[in-house]
Amino acid sequence: MKRQIFSAEHDAFRETVRTFLAKEVLPHYEQWEKDGIVSRDAWLAAGRQGLLGLAVPEEYGGGGNADFRYSAVLAEEFTRAGAAGLAVGLHNDIIGPYLTSLATGEQKRRWLPGFCSGELITAIAMTEPGAGSDLQAVRTSAEDRGDHWVLNGSKTFISNGILADLVIVVAKTSPQGGAHGLSLLVVERGMEGFERGRNLDKIGQKSQDTAELFFHDVRVPKENLLGDLNGAFVHLMTNLAQERMGIAVAGIAAAEHLLEITTEYVKEREAFGRPLAKLQHIRFEIAEMATECAVTRTFLDRCVVDHSNGELDAVHASMAKWWATELQKRVADRCLQLHGGYGYMAEHRVARAFTDGRIQTIYGGTTEIMKEIIGRSLLG
Repeated sequence: MKRQIFSAEHDAFRETVRTFLAKEVLPHYEQWEKDGIVSRDAWLAAGRQGLLGLAVPEEYGGGGNADFRYSAVLAEEFTRAGAAGLAVGLHNDIIGPYLTSLATGEQKRRWLPGFCSGELITAIAMTEPGAGSDLQAVRTSAEDRGDHWVLNGSKTFISNGILADLVIVVAKTSPQGGAHGLSLLVVERGMEGFERGRNLDKIGQKSQDTAELFFHDVRVPKENLLGDLNGAFVHLMTNLAQERMGIAVAGIAAAEHLLEITTEYVKEREAFGRPLAKLQHIRFEIAEMATECAVTRTFLDRCVVDHSNGELDAVHASMAKWWATELQKRVADRCLQLHGGYGYMAEHRVARAFTDGRIQTIYGGTTEIMKEIIGRSLLG
């Protein structure tokens, strides 16, 4: 089916993204994978190309366009290119809304120009060694010292953790913590007591730096409180739908691309004197995956449009995230199987997609959490 959610402007933007990837990302990607981190030059190049801060007002150097379909184009093209390391989706779609909706005028002037130029790389620090999806269990705390906070604690699995110049930290600012006692504090590179642990060795997305962060009596100015005091829980819940949509869009794009690669492969690869595509089992496998992708794409495109119009609720975002990422996982596994031994070779696109994509059902809220949200909405 021909997709109907994009205009000529979106199509032109897609070509811009593809050109950027071909010029600034793909020639360097293998080296980034070996290094375990992308070059800061790539972030600056993305800023020059206008790929950062799409929804940030123009007065701060952004694109001034909150249409989520542009973010969807970015997610699709980066996924098809296998370029998960340069985490522009995290920067734009997860962290960007916190800065544009919660920051004061002074904070916007201080942070948003660098956010859009690529000079300020961002991260958000929620997960702790003993607290994953359960924000009630957050132990990192900030003590009020009059004109500043004193922040202590640690975070783990933080994407962009090594490169980040600006980290939004979820911390307890009241003894009870939880839904009524968490706040967002912005920690900046160079603050005394802010330390980064090792760049974590993951099974996939090798070039996407993921780190442990440590805070030892970090003095955070009161001017770096983002949003309402003790209001972080509400702020976090408000932005989760967009985070999950970004992950879902990448999920279906990955599944579709793997299907394309595998369809071509089985046409060319021979077994028992004829192409694999002539075997009924192979045709059935391709038919099943193609149908699942087509049905999922229809639902995802509807969610993208609804979100662009401000109409997508948390339940349907959770459905999209759960379904698309689980489909991605299934398709990656089946496509690797159809490639046989070649699919197990690390340099092969299918093998990398298998390992890079495995995190999709985990971060942004696990599949189990998504089901709980959906079930609770239906059953109370």
